[in-house]
Amino acid sequence: MSAHASTLFCFGFGYSARALAARLGPGFAVRGTGRDPTSPHLLPFGPGKAFDDAWLEGVTHLLISIPPDAEGDPVLRAAGESLARRARQFAWAGYLSTTGVYGDHGGGKVDENTPLHPSPGRSAWRASAEAGWGDLHQRCGLPVHVFRLAGIYGPGRNALEKVLAGAASRIDKPGHLFSRIHVEDIAAVLAASIARPNPGAIYNVCDDEPASSADVTAFAARLLGLPPPPLIKLEDAALSEMAQSFYRDSRRVDNRRIRRELGVQLAYPTYREGLRALLGTLDGRAAPPEAG
Repeated sequence: MSAHASTLFCFGFGYSARALAARLGPGFAVRGTGRDPTSPHLLPFGPGKAFDDAWLEGVTHLLISIPPDAEGDPVLRAAGESLARRARQFAWAGYLSTTGVYGDHGGGKVDENTPLHPSPGRSAWRASAEAGWGDLHQRCGLPVHVFRLAGIYGPGRNALEKVLAGAASRIDKPGHLFSRIHVEDIAAVLAASIARPNPGAIYNVCDDEPASSADVTAFAARLLGLPPPPLIKLEDAALSEMAQSFYRDSRRVDNRRIRRELGVQLAYPTYREGLRALLGTLDGRAAPPEAG
């Protein structure tokens, strides 16, 4: 008999999926798709790498984090029929979406019941993918839970690293607010949902304090004992189309449902706690921390 009570299959074993796998511990076997050919538990999937229904044998839980493209959701395209046929096999399925599906609310508050008005492109693709997974839940009983993630940061992926690399910028756009979430808090929310399944539920996953990226970068620089990058106007910044789209939308995302329904208490309720904790991951590259 296997030592594992459950098996999690991740379509996209990336940053958030790895954090969840570490949090679940030895009670779960974990496998999925990924880009590391040397990893024995990762399977190639994507262009020229077809899905195999046998991958789902013995799987009890699913996590889907592969982003959609202009043609739709690649997991639904490749595995939708298999998932529909096996729907009753799974105790839980999580789809990782984005708070970008809400679109621009001029800094106003949004919650899980707010109508979606995504900007064209990636956010609209996400909203369409959410609808596809919701349809699979309604038609076949696949126990889908949707998690709308804010901007993800954590070890190796944060404002401290950008400042140290000289890659940080501070865009001066008054009133622009953006939510974020530490990857360990994402894992905590997903694990809490696995423990308390509520198929069809949607959860905003973000911290308690929306803030401008300029403020976050300035705080990171102070922690490092470095001067913050100068403020520059949006129109003067040489930003990619994807980066420009980040500044089109502004909203305050309500995260109370993860507390109320899942009992989650964030380890990093604002970017300040998160960045202070991440100082210890910099391997001596930081200057002495700010006084006080």
